[in-house]
Amino acid sequence: MTSNHPAAGTEDLPQITVGLGLWKDRPAHEALETAKLADEHNFPELWIGERETYDTFALATAIGSCTQRIPLTLGPLPVAVRDPAMIARGAASVAALSGGRKVRIAVGPSSPIIVTGWHGRDHRRPARAMSESVQALRHFLAQERAVVDGQVIRTRGYRLRLPAPTGYLTMAAFGTHAIRTAARQADRMAVALVTAETAAELAKQLAKESEAALRPRPPVAAWVPVAATAEAAALQQVRNMLADYLNAPGYSQMFARAGYGDVVDFARSSPRPYRSQLIEAVPFELVKKIGIFGDKDAVRQGLLTYGAAVDEVVALPCSTPDDPAGAYTLQVLQAIRQGKGDLRGPGSRPAVC
Repeated sequence: MTSNHPAAGTEDLPQITVGLGLWKDRPAHEALETAKLADEHNFPELWIGERETYDTFALATAIGSCTQRIPLTLGPLPVAVRDPAMIARGAASVAALSGGRKVRIAVGPSSPIIVTGWHGRDHRRPARAMSESVQALRHFLAQERAVVDGQVIRTRGYRLRLPAPTGYLTMAAFGTHAIRTAARQADRMAVALVTAETAAELAKQLAKESEAALRPRPPVAAWVPVAATAEAAALQQVRNMLADYLNAPGYSQMFARAGYGDVVDFARSSPRPYRSQLIEAVPFELVKKIGIFGDKDAVRQGLLTYGAAVDEVVALPCSTPDDPAGAYTLQVLQAIRQGKGDLRGPGSRPAVC
């Protein structure tokens, strides 16, 4: 018989889910290994985004075929690149091809580097684009045709023929307008690469906007890099990642608000710094503030710190030569979830899906 009560020592922890880090310095296929381990450890959710390697829907379908039960959240998907019909059809395809797996959708504004640079799309009015996308998605996920003739998003006539995935929608939000939109329309709000203090500020802002909208505050999920071994390598891995976000809207403001405006100013300087210079400019102090690093006790304390600010921590397990695919980090996180004590050390590499 399964108990409905949390394990001893876990009462104050936030919900702990897993997100794929899609680390640039590691083999792309490790995303599949991390996903399989998250499923084996019975984590309640796996978030699947995309960067330079796999397409989200393709990767999610592959993960669905080599895991047993873990629910999937696709995204945050950039609404300036993927239109609502594309998002709904892709999510329904993943659910159907994965044997009816529970699939949720997350949307976000992304960054000008991706939207304008990679895809040549218009990145103006991101909060409006998210609002209009969610309006259309609500219809699609109810198996209805949507008619949206918005300022940014337009769709008419499409309706899903496959069974619709769950209608639970997450919105990634940073700025005031995006948070206001999430307060009015989201089932959950996601924030990424923020300090626990900033996460608390954003959650309070969401609560204020939700109160104004006469809605309960949606739960808040924070994406947080986590490493339970090989701290030096993990710190450098996250440092490399942060260099890509120093000049991105939303992220840059958060880094400045955390006291690192000089680093943001350097990223915006002309001529544009080389990526190697940006990496060197990222202080390890900032890396440690937006991630959780150390042994099991340090990881648990980091989770508790974020848990005082948000409802859910989406752990991005760092993948290093000492901890490929984040296997040991996931083991530590699962032990914390279950209130277990002793752990085996970092083990052998997991099998590829």
